[in-house]
Amino acid sequence: MARLLTARIKLLVLQAMGFLIGLVGQAARVFGGPKFDSVTTRPVTEPLLLLSGVQLAKLIRQRKVKCIDVIQAYINRIMDVNPLINGIVKYRFEEAKKEAHAVDTKLAEKQEDDATLEKKWPFLGVPLTVKEAFQLQGMPNSSGLVNRRNIISQTDATVVAFLKEAGAIPLGITNCSELCMWYESSNKIYGRSNNPYDLRHIVGGSSGGEGCTLAAACSVIGVGSDIGGSIRMPAFFNGIFGHKPSPGVVSNNGQFPVARGAQELFQCTGPMCRYAEDLTPMLRVMAGAGVQKLKLDEKVHLKDLKFYWMEHDGGSILMSKVDQDLILAQKKVVTHLETMVGASVQHVKLKQMKYSFQIWVTMMSAKAHDGQDPVKFVDLLSDHGQPISPLWELIKWCLGRSTHTIPAIGLALLEEKLKYNNEKYNRFKAMEGSLHKELVEMLGDDGVFLYPSHPTVAPQHHVPLTRPFNFAYTGIFNALGLPVTQCPLGLNDRGLPLGIQVVAGPFNDHLTLAVAQYLEKSFGGWVCPGKF
Repeated sequence: MARLLTARIKLLVLQAMGFLIGLVGQAARVFGGPKFDSVTTRPVTEPLLLLSGVQLAKLIRQRKVKCIDVIQAYINRIMDVNPLINGIVKYRFEEAKKEAHAVDTKLAEKQEDDATLEKKWPFLGVPLTVKEAFQLQGMPNSSGLVNRRNIISQTDATVVAFLKEAGAIPLGITNCSELCMWYESSNKIYGRSNNPYDLRHIVGGSSGGEGCTLAAACSVIGVGSDIGGSIRMPAFFNGIFGHKPSPGVVSNNGQFPVARGAQELFQCTGPMCRYAEDLTPMLRVMAGAGVQKLKLDEKVHLKDLKFYWMEHDGGSILMSKVDQDLILAQKKVVTHLETMVGASVQHVKLKQMKYSFQIWVTMMSAKAHDGQDPVKFVDLLSDHGQPISPLWELIKWCLGRSTHTIPAIGLALLEEKLKYNNEKYNRFKAMEGSLHKELVEMLGDDGVFLYPSHPTVAPQHHVPLTRPFNFAYTGIFNALGLPVTQCPLGLNDRGLPLGIQVVAGPFNDHLTLAVAQYLEKSFGGWVCPGKF
């Protein structure tokens, strides 16, 4: 009886805290945030900003465009638009211009032909932005944690080094949520990022600054990381492409926080971009030797693929219902694949998808094969500082004295409460194994699964506090270890991006990337903000 009473008290406390945080979110919606003269960013007028990374690199290699002109065009756009979206939080313009001049000088010597240049530097002179959580030499690496605001990277993260070696020129670093564990990009160092399609709406997280920077044409290719949807949610909310690779393909070295325990399998570093044709060459560069695990050179014929689709998770009470305009967009894709491609498209009901959040929580709390526990979020919050008390931080936050955001404090408070007892852990662990087996057998090496990127289009600022579990629409595929590409599908009648996730079996990333390119051609891909 005492144990049952204790469990009920814990549940009531959990519900009360959720209700309180939800009230904070609703109040913030009404009273908080800056006001804007316009709800969108201005449309692009410079033609150089409307070319893919692959196209820009080709023009630069062929000396048809000077690298410095490309870099300056992007700098001009950033200075015009970034004050509205707050996507890039630290510039490196002077260094970028020096690097651009060096590219032009090298090309003027005409020592190598186009084919040699492309092989050595596939992204020669192409503007790049990098999520602040990754090391970029000379740039801050705080992940939005105030205690780390004076940390300056002395070297480059592995993927950043690979992209720089491929010729890309970093313009700066982009905003993220505090410690990369929330789906609105806001923190006490850099403030909040805003959606270029409607500044009153979120950019997603944790790679949200990257998402809005790319969508606003302030960059053309970018680096993100994803442990629960942190590439795909920002890509979806901002109408761009984002790819979560198969686990173990792309190095996670050189980012903070560092995943530990079983979390290492679920954290994935991947490409974000406006144009689908940049995804595969980016992944090829970012993967390094890991590219050998993939089949990126294999030709894909869409009519030979088996397509499966599911319009929602089956009705979890923890998540919002899927917006009708997202369901209609998905059905348009299904109809198009059937009629225009002649592909086999089958509607499926995977019953265990209803427990996506519970499965994700279970897998995130699992120990590694060597018995190592995952790092505790509350310990991360005290990095480069004294240990914190989440309850005391909540009191300080209510008094306006905390250096942490309310989502971070809330997660620290709930961290232990979210852990399941052995019985529930084993139940959801078995469920993950069963769902993984079902999906892998269904998809094989020639199948893709279409699934919503999120139950709603980009919500207004602070609304995620009232819908904290919606991220499970993306997080489930981290837990299952499958490659996923988020693809834009135009805008809804309010001018906000629509999209869909394309999922494949392990190490079949080439299938999702091929579908992404086809959907871009068929449905238009990225839409320039301000033109709606």
